[in-house]
Amino acid sequence: MENRRQFVKKTSLSLTSLMVTPSVPFYIHHNKTRLDDKVIGHNDFTFRVEKEWGNLNPEKHPVRNCHEMVMDSKERLILLTDHIKNNILIYDTSGKLLDNWSLNLPQAHGLTIHNEGGEEVLYITDPSLGRVIKTTLNGKILGELKHPSKIEAYSDKMPYKPTETAIGPNGDVYVADGYGSQYILQYDLKGNFIRKFGGDSFLNEKKFKQAHGVALDTRDPENPTLLCTARIKNTFKRFSLEGEFIESYYMPGLFVSRPVIDGENVYSGVCFGMEKGNYNMQLNKGFVTILDKENKVISNPGGTAPKYDENGKLKLMLQDQPVFKNCHDVCIDKNKNLYVCQWNAGGVYPYKLHRV
Repeated sequence: MENRRQFVKKTSLSLTSLMVTPSVPFYIHHNKTRLDDKVIGHNDFTFRVEKEWGNLNPEKHPVRNCHEMVMDSKERLILLTDHIKNNILIYDTSGKLLDNWSLNLPQAHGLTIHNEGGEEVLYITDPSLGRVIKTTLNGKILGELKHPSKIEAYSDKMPYKPTETAIGPNGDVYVADGYGSQYILQYDLKGNFIRKFGGDSFLNEKKFKQAHGVALDTRDPENPTLLCTARIKNTFKRFSLEGEFIESYYMPGLFVSRPVIDGENVYSGVCFGMEKGNYNMQLNKGFVTILDKENKVISNPGGTAPKYDENGKLKLMLQDQPVFKNCHDVCIDKNKNLYVCQWNAGGVYPYKLHRV
């Protein structure tokens, strides 16, 4: 058996060197939790990693990139992948597969869950097709937002490649056009266009470079706001629900994905880490970052410890341990364990980070 596994591994590696698409991990069926010995993270947010948590048989349930994950009210973990055979994989917290389905989306990217009148629904984006689709938890399509060029929000020449959605307190849908024209577009619950804000600029603080994520921040229940990602600027940006710019949080060295709000904390996958003096985004140097209620970085699982200078300025943060390649999203369960999705990481399934 060991020789056969070595043969399969070597053969897979040889084929990978000839192919553009990433290899899939060898299926490991595990009957008990296997945790890495090393603890990662800082302060009160430390974890032990279970890399095999989400492993499935890649012949039956293949993945390319595991883009995002949300948890429903039954504590089921819903994973979005860009493999047309199964855009959605649904796990329990032990890593058991409960269900799977697909919308045949070639670049399924953004996944948001929302309780709408007592029923949980999903919003799924595909930037390659310019689609934002609303579905039930079992994959029935309930609706789709109109392309902004069809409602006079964009001209015909403006690219539209939506990467993420967030749902406001009144049901308004905010769409991050992260790979397109760099706007956040606001629709009402019925799909009517309201406004857009942001746009494309390196220098203008109110605008974006790669508006990759958007989230509803309700940590101040009297004043909910939008927390948005300007990934190429290494920055989170805060806006009012009406699109008025409020402030930025600079995260030196971190090409962050979407912000994920849990309790008083913000979590995000660092999809592209870097090395000192090297801004190549293909270095496989990702990790996870965690902010406190004051929006200060308090832990970087897999990365260097966050440090602030005497003036309160955050110092450069880098990968410290090669646990991850490119972290694209983080999901948090009720016990504050983390589930980490990765992009361009050889087709790996999600890891579980057990809170220590």
